Amino acid sequence: MNAFPPLAALRSFEATSRLGSVTLAAKELHVTHSAISQQIKALEEMVGLTLFVREGRGLRVSEDGRLYALQIRQALADIEHATRTIQAQPKMGELVVAVIPSFARAWLIPRLPAFQQRYPDINIRLQASLTVSNLHQESVDIGIRMGKGDWEGVEQALLFHDEVVVVAAPHFNGGQLPRTPAQIIASRIIHSTESWLPWCQAAGVEMAVERQGLCSNDSNLVLEAVRLGQGIALDRRSLVQDAIGRGELVQLSEITAPYPYPYWLVWPPRELAANKQREFSEWLFAEAQAYQALLKPQA
Repeated sequence: MNAFPPLAALRSFEATSRLGSVTLAAKELHVTHSAISQQIKALEEMVGLTLFVREGRGLRVSEDGRLYALQIRQALADIEHATRTIQAQPKMGELVVAVIPSFARAWLIPRLPAFQQRYPDINIRLQASLTVSNLHQESVDIGIRMGKGDWEGVEQALLFHDEVVVVAAPHFNGGQLPRTPAQIIASRIIHSTESWLPWCQAAGVEMAVERQGLCSNDSNLVLEAVRLGQGIALDRRSLVQDAIGRGELVQLSEITAPYPYPYWLVWPPRELAANKQREFSEWLFAEAQAYQALLKPQA
C-alpha cells in the first residue's frame, strides 16, 4: 500500500489548516476552491481520518488534523529547504567565493578582470558577508578570511599579512593635513573596529584616541567618510593602497602597525570543484605576491 499522499493534496491540506479557509488556501496556491476541496477529501479518504470538521459554510481543523498539519508543515519546509540548497549549489562554470565586503571592494574586485580574462569560462559569484560563512552549508567553493587559520573542516593556506596605516583625503582640513603622531591623534577621527593602541605604541605616543563622532564596523563606510573629508582613519593597507596610488587618499605617516589577523584562502574538499579551486587559488596567490612586491620599497 502506498502511504505517500500526492504532494498537491498535502499542500492543499497544509494551506487550509494554516489559513483556516478553503478560499484563502485556493488563492495562495493559485487553484480553484473546488480543487482544494477535492484534494482534502482525497487525503481524508487515504488516511482514513476526518481532518476538518464542517461547521455550516465554514470548517475547522480537527485534533487529528491539527497534529497531522504540524508534521506536514515541517516536512514541506524540509523539502523547500532541500530544494533551495540544491539550487544554490555552484554550477559547473561558476565559482562561488565567500569574501569580506571591504576586501572584495578594495582589493579583489579591481583584480578580477585579470582572472576572467585568463579563465573566460568561469563565472565568479561573490558572496559578501561580515560573518564567517559555513562553506559546506552555503555551497561556497572557496573563501577569503581574516583570522588565525584555525578553522575546522576546510583546507586553508596563508594569503598575506596586513598592516594598519593612517589615511585622510587630500582636502581634509582644507589641505592642511596632520603629519606628526601628536597632530594625528588630535585630529577628527572616524573610527572603525581597529584599535589605535598598536599604532600609538609604534608612534611612541600615549593612547589618547577617544571614540567620539562617527564610528562603523564596516570599513567601506569608514573609508567613504574619509574620502569625503569628514575625518581621518586607521585601516588596513589592503583596503587603502590602491586609493593612495590613485591620489584619492593620503597616507599621513610612514608609521604603521602589524595587523593581527592575516588573510587566508580557505576551501572545502570538493572533488567536482577541485579544478576551479586550484585555478582560482593559483591566480590569487600570484596576485598577492605581486601586491606584496609593490609594497617592498615602502618597507
